[in-house]
Amino acid sequence: MWVGAGLFALSILLVILYRFVPVPVTPLMIIRFAEQRKKDQKATIYHHWVPLEKISGNLKRAVVASEDQRFFEHRGFDHEQIKKARKENITRRRPRGASTISQQTAKNLFLWPRSSWFRKGLEAYFTFLIELLWSKERILEVYLNSIEMGKGIYGAEAVARLHFDTTPLKLTRSQAALVAATLPNPRRFSSRYPSAYILRRQQEILRQMNFIAFPAHLE
Repeated sequence: MWVGAGLFALSILLVILYRFVPVPVTPLMIIRFAEQRKKDQKATIYHHWVPLEKISGNLKRAVVASEDQRFFEHRGFDHEQIKKARKENITRRRPRGASTISQQTAKNLFLWPRSSWFRKGLEAYFTFLIELLWSKERILEVYLNSIEMGKGIYGAEAVARLHFDTTPLKLTRSQAALVAATLPNPRRFSSRYPSAYILRRQQEILRQMNFIAFPAHLE
């Protein structure tokens, strides 16, 4: 009981702490680093925190258009997309998910990548906490600084420097859409060397960017 209470208190303290301070490293970064070392590959972690105001509005809009178009409307869980995914997955060969940016942030920051019902339960718990204790702007800031964007590449600053030789503030609409297009599987797809499939996704994201509801102060 004491162990459970301690872990509960620690989870709340971590969420409160990360409401204010930059996230130095995530479990996913450590896991990927260990996987690279195990395969005798050159293990790297490219990650540098930048505040939200130093990230291009193009990238903010692109990831919302690609990953979670109702991000600013829901409270962590998009029930409309969950219902839609369940219906579509009856006939789809590969089931599609309905994870929100909030859920992805909770998973990346506190948990591990391998899916299970236990992890999903913890993901829901941490999603509830960050939606309760953080602003939407903070969730987006942490997401854009911690999301995996390539092999050993984490966050907007790293992908902007390594793939486009620029700063995250200067990412163009086209570059931002390329980055967003790879997010479902950033280790398989590259925004630096985009495949025909990624280029098609880029064009669709560029189109969606014109229609989503997006706060003017984040542009």
